[in-house]
Amino acid sequence: MSKPLIVPAALPALAERAERVAPFIVMDVMNQAAAIERRGGSVVHMEVGQPSAPTPASIRAAASRALEHGRIGYTQALGTDSLRDRIARHYQDAYGVAVAAERVVVTTGSSGGFILAFLACFQPGARIAITAPGYPAYRNILIALGLEPVAIEVGPETRFALTPDLIERAHREKPLAGVLTMSPANPTGVVMTPEAIADVAACCRKLGLWYISDEIYHGLTYETPATTALAADPDAIVVNSFSKYYCMTGWRVGWLVVPQRLVRTIERLQQNFSISVPYLSQVAGEAAFDATAECEAIKAGYAANRSFLLKALPEIGLGDFLPVDGAFYIYLDIGRHSNDSMAFCRSVLEEAGVAITPGLDFDEARGARTIRLSFAGSLGECEEAVTRIGAWMKKR
Repeated sequence: MSKPLIVPAALPALAERAERVAPFIVMDVMNQAAAIERRGGSVVHMEVGQPSAPTPASIRAAASRALEHGRIGYTQALGTDSLRDRIARHYQDAYGVAVAAERVVVTTGSSGGFILAFLACFQPGARIAITAPGYPAYRNILIALGLEPVAIEVGPETRFALTPDLIERAHREKPLAGVLTMSPANPTGVVMTPEAIADVAACCRKLGLWYISDEIYHGLTYETPATTALAADPDAIVVNSFSKYYCMTGWRVGWLVVPQRLVRTIERLQQNFSISVPYLSQVAGEAAFDATAECEAIKAGYAANRSFLLKALPEIGLGDFLPVDGAFYIYLDIGRHSNDSMAFCRSVLEEAGVAITPGLDFDEARGARTIRLSFAGSLGECEEAVTRIGAWMKKR
């Protein structure tokens, strides 16, 4: 005789903090674009911040050689000694800043680095200042971890960067525990000056706040090089990644540089969360530092795309954009054309075949009138996108 089916009185509740995590809209746009392509439609992709160039050949060759040896296993939780040494040397070579290899933590992309840093530094409920507009995953990761993102609106008066005045004002309203900046920034492309970074670092020291600097777009600047926060404050927490400059998004490997007192705490977290970052990705990351010539050639393509778009977009009525100092984004104000960026982007995708990202992903308060375009593809794709959007706008 079969046992009677047990019907629960009620389904278990979902975690409230997880339910508060908003979707990453750019990924939804990518899914919608893929659906159009499956139906046979043509889409120019300007939505995702992902290099279209393949990982440089020398990096792939290093990983291939390691794979041929056959033994692909765990590494130390903090990363292989050789990769940590190479990352530390990079700071001396690129910035003239001495970093001990013991302070380097290899992470599963920058995303894994943020999770480790946030858990190591902040008590539940802690308030962390971020910019609006800013990278949406900051907000969502903080919420998922039971922390409180404090979105501080920034604008042209501060070149879309946080300042000591803005930080101190937010801290007076209710105490902060940390500050997170990004330079070059997503979505704005703005690069903070060395003086601006030093001012934020000094403010954080004065107020007793953790300072976290997202530097994943370092290497991708078009006028002046970016400055690491470690040049201003050796106790800053730096997050970086091989994803953008080195075209390694799918390898999921990045790193942290942290104060010595955080190393063991983060090591324990990493041991339990992932044991270690994949070995092949670490081999590839170490080889990446010797792929500069290939990476600079790819960057030259971004620079050509940028030059074209800065001239061509105003000609089709999309000339209200922020400084494009670095990264590979243009953040546009479309207020003259629409106050609904979601609807604007949906129409551009469905009617013009160009995938772009609504500003609501980056700025919950003001993003209804902004959009982000990624120029990480080819020049031909940028030209086709402008042609399609221009024709679409004439028909509106």
